[in-house]
Amino acid sequence: MRLWLAAVGRARGGPARDLYEEYAGRLGWPLTLREVEVKKRLPSEELKRQEAELLLDAVPAGAIIVALDERGTALSSAAFAQRVGGWRDSGVGDLAFLIGGADGHGEEVRRRAAFLLAFGPATWPHMMVRGMLAEQLYRAQQILAGHPYHRA
Repeated sequence: MRLWLAAVGRARGGPARDLYEEYAGRLGWPLTLREVEVKKRLPSEELKRQEAELLLDAVPAGAIIVALDERGTALSSAAFAQRVGGWRDSGVGDLAFLIGGADGHGEEVRRRAAFLLAFGPATWPHMMVRGMLAEQLYRAQQILAGHPYHRA
């Protein structure tokens, strides 16, 4: 299974980027990061529409889409691992995680998503979410392998 992360915004150097790279580097599944940006000032709804188009174009056609969204479902690490493992075991070739811009996801992303995932009710900096997601993917991999990294 190949993992994709499409995110609005460009990561600069610093702790959030380092966190992402640390856990992305530990993953046994290949993880590809695609960063997208709309450079124009636009009304919120038009910006979200254009960002949605760029995010969806950044991942393979046919990929299972998971949109990180504050209105989504918060899962325990074990439940997240079970969901990822289910996709893996059912033969999913590409699993794509999408992180929207400051105004959230456009409706097309929400429509196309197989699952809306929330990292709790708090709002997190988008660059930090990349690191949190990479860590949870690594943790899921370790849970599925029966490794003691996750001690619940």
